Amino acid sequence: MTPAVVWLTGLSGSGKSTLADWIANELRSRGVPVELLDGDGMRRVFPNTGFTKAERDAHIKRVGYLASRLEFHEVTVIASFVSPYRESRDFVRGLCKNFIEIHVSTPLEECEQRDVKGLYVRARRGEIPNFTGINDPYEPPVAPELVIDTSRMTIEDAGRQVLDVLDRKLRRGRE
Repeated sequence: MTPAVVWLTGLSGSGKSTLADWIANELRSRGVPVELLDGDGMRRVFPNTGFTKAERDAHIKRVGYLASRLEFHEVTVIASFVSPYRESRDFVRGLCKNFIEIHVSTPLEECEQRDVKGLYVRARRGEIPNFTGINDPYEPPVAPELVIDTSRMTIEDAGRQVLDVLDRKLRRGRE
């Protein structure tokens, strides 16, 4: 399989990480070299990464560069990040040869119901500044390759849709 960067973007609690895990496991079962890059995991490695617009932009650009280098070395990357700003996602798209943007467009109300960490409650109380969807904007992709609402389908069905888009895009690139 031709390597690609599959970039899942959406609100906290939208299902990005669960979907990314499913996709990565499915690709691994097919023998595809895969690396999973996740927002929480990256922030554990780089704990001083902030949440201002400038800090988020810089973080996404760094992660995007890493993803592009992995893709160059024949690894398919599944990236799961809120990545709220179009400009930084577009920057990453420009770094990658095969970039597939997936908007995990689960409604805010559903994301809040799923919030096991209590982040949305704390953000609504003003305890967390710059929290995407509450007191900081989320800029939905203008033309993603796929839009998924995980409140309306199983993770398996959503994952199969992503894999279908991935297969179609990479097949077109070889023709």
